[in-house]
Amino acid sequence: MNELYDRISADIKTAMLAREKVALEALRGIKKEFIEAKTAKGSDGNLADEVAVKILQKMVKQRKESAQIFAEQNRPELAENELAEAAVIEKYLPTQMTDAELTEAVTAVIAQVGATGPQDMGKVMGVASKQLAGKTEGRLISEKVKALLAN
Repeated sequence: MNELYDRISADIKTAMLAREKVALEALRGIKKEFIEAKTAKGSDGNLADEVAVKILQKMVKQRKESAQIFAEQNRPELAENELAEAAVIEKYLPTQMTDAELTEAVTAVIAQVGATGPQDMGKVMGVASKQLAGKTEGRLISEKVKALLAN
């Protein structure tokens, strides 16, 4: 985690020098979330990589949802800003899985847990969510599991 935190701190300086307003805003938001997580009640002062990735995923999801709302309210300039921030944050996430890779991974999980139909979705989602955390969105995992178990 410290590596990611240090990288973001360095990138904040770079964005300040380059006067990149959107990147600076997004990076400061990331740093704020990381500091809050590190100092939260019950925290040991460290931030595990998987927790950092979850924070980043949550931030990207929030930005995309906000952009969608702004677009619906006919505020394209605000929507563009949110999407630009989401793009900056996504650079710090692990590479996301392609649809083919997701299908392959979910198929392997289905075989691993011995799922036979839609009634086993909970079992498959439990294992798949843990194995694929940070590699793709939970919503995409859920859709893929549902589709594969329906066959």
